[in-house]
Amino acid sequence: MPTLKLTAKSQVTISKDLRQHLGIAPGEKIEVMKASDGSLRVTRSKPSGSIKNFIGILSGKTRKKATIEEINQAIADGWAGKVKFD
Repeated sequence: MPTLKLTAKSQVTISKDLRQHLGIAPGEKIEVMKASDGSLRVTRSKPSGSIKNFIGILSGKTRKKATIEEINQAIADGWAGKVKFD
């Protein structure tokens, strides 16, 4: 079980392994729920549903020109949470 260290600013760093398990990237939000036994449950927040969060997501990542079918597939994968960013 990974151990996280609390900094002087009361922050923790989530290791790459745990971020990949949650499917999150830097800047994304997570949810923390308190359990009655004193434990915490950490989950990835659901996408906000805003198109502003999607526009420009691949900007500068590739020089490839995508077909409309590839763009539609990328959109579907993004909204389904299947896209991973490292």
